[in-house]
Amino acid sequence: MNKNIIYPIILAFIFLHLKVNAQQDSLSLDDFFLETENESISLLPEKMIFTQRILWGEKGLMRNFDYFELTSEKRQRELKVRRKFLGLHQILGFTTLAGMAGQGYVGQQLYNNGKYEDLHENLAVLVNATYFTTAGLSLFTPPKMLSEGKGYSNMKLHKALAVIHLSAMIATNVLVEAAEDNPDFRSYHRAAAFTAFGAYTLSIIAVKF
Repeated sequence: MNKNIIYPIILAFIFLHLKVNAQQDSLSLDDFFLETENESISLLPEKMIFTQRILWGEKGLMRNFDYFELTSEKRQRELKVRRKFLGLHQILGFTTLAGMAGQGYVGQQLYNNGKYEDLHENLAVLVNATYFTTAGLSLFTPPKMLSEGKGYSNMKLHKALAVIHLSAMIATNVLVEAAEDNPDFRSYHRAAAFTAFGAYTLSIIAVKF
């Protein structure tokens, strides 16, 4: 695909993503102020992913620090940390998407013509670094104030697709090692890489529309 087309698309996605996140952060802070007015409501959501529960649950590791004691005032501080984490999560997320697109193009050239092997390996290092940092920022961010409601939502689809692209990314890295010893694994590595890119792209689109 022509780079003059790719760059405007990426910039448009970044603009939309930042705009949506700003709205979500605003709602989270509103939830906090409602919380402080009614102390009978729990300071933590009922549902959290296990990584958040380990760190930020009622007896989580971060509760051992006075700075993150579970109080209404300090939960407001956590929401500010959450907003910064998710803001960086967005920026790195789009950096990863651009890196994946570039790696896919270079990988195709390598597969067809044996070109750009060093560039492909360098892009792989970059994509892995940004991808797993992006994932970590989501997995270990402080939880929001309220649990998600029942039924379908774009965010639930986003999370379901995350399971797919995370599994595919791990498979891609495992298979690239196997492909070095056995060329028969190259097609599986390629399929895993395209699956990761496709699911990752859809997961971004899911939170936009």
